[in-house]
Amino acid sequence: MSDKLTTLKSMTEVVADTGDIEAIARFKPQDATTNPSLLLKAAALPAYAGLLDTAREQAQRAGGDSATQQAACCDHFAVAVGLEILALVPGRVSTEVDARLSFDTAATIEKAKRLIGLYEEAGVDRQRILIKIASTWEGIQAARQLEQDGINCNLTLLFGFEQAQACADAGAFLISPFVGRILDWYNANTDLDIRSGEDDPGVQSVRRIYQYYKQHEYETVVMGASFRNTGEIEALAGCDRLTISPALLEELANDNAALPRVLSPETAQSDIPRSALTEGQFRLGFNDDAMATEKLAEGIRNFIADQLKLEQLLAGNVKAA
Repeated sequence: MSDKLTTLKSMTEVVADTGDIEAIARFKPQDATTNPSLLLKAAALPAYAGLLDTAREQAQRAGGDSATQQAACCDHFAVAVGLEILALVPGRVSTEVDARLSFDTAATIEKAKRLIGLYEEAGVDRQRILIKIASTWEGIQAARQLEQDGINCNLTLLFGFEQAQACADAGAFLISPFVGRILDWYNANTDLDIRSGEDDPGVQSVRRIYQYYKQHEYETVVMGASFRNTGEIEALAGCDRLTISPALLEELANDNAALPRVLSPETAQSDIPRSALTEGQFRLGFNDDAMATEKLAEGIRNFIADQLKLEQLLAGNVKAA
């Protein structure tokens, strides 16, 4: 009998949620995704020392003040890591826009085009890149324009249904609804008894989005993300894509039990009418969801904090932990 990871790959595209080259080479995912937190961890690995030095040199050659060089250095390092990953995966890599731009549509578009430009200068077709953007209203509108310009986007930090509706209406290539962080919020703020993936509010959120997308024939890809345990992953078997950490990939690879398919386009049903939200409807509905509101704000703050640490590391002001 096949292990669960092999079985999962037969029904879902598996994406590695890591910048660790060794882990990607071992588990052979279709795609890989990174973010500032993962890039910060990658920067501490000996294998990336040369990339760090090259990124610093490229930023220095570009010139500008200290802040400009730090931002350029981060861009070069993110793309350098992406290039290493693309040599190992047959599909795409996701590279994230600076979270400090989450509420600035024009600046997000500019940064996305900058990142795509660096990949294209390195000889990589833009069809192998997904630009990750936080699922704020401003970020979603940036994605709308970028998709029209032929730049595919991965809308991340997605916790609420209104975010998913707006992303689909904007024509986003892919969304990353978070599972584990939703579970974290319910564990910290409610007395909800969660004993299995079926009870998990993060799993239920992704299922609701998946059913809505398939029922109304949206082309936007649903990629569940941020898992705390393999039970959550198994409860979403059959989802378009799942991005999974190396530790959980390892658990799945070592488990030879059966893994039944849970989600499929053919059986998807949603009683929610298809609708395009106005900005006011989006903000009002999202504001009414305390979990989604708090987790989005927290996620942006944390990514900004790690972005700043990465900038300091790349500038040579601090050493990798």
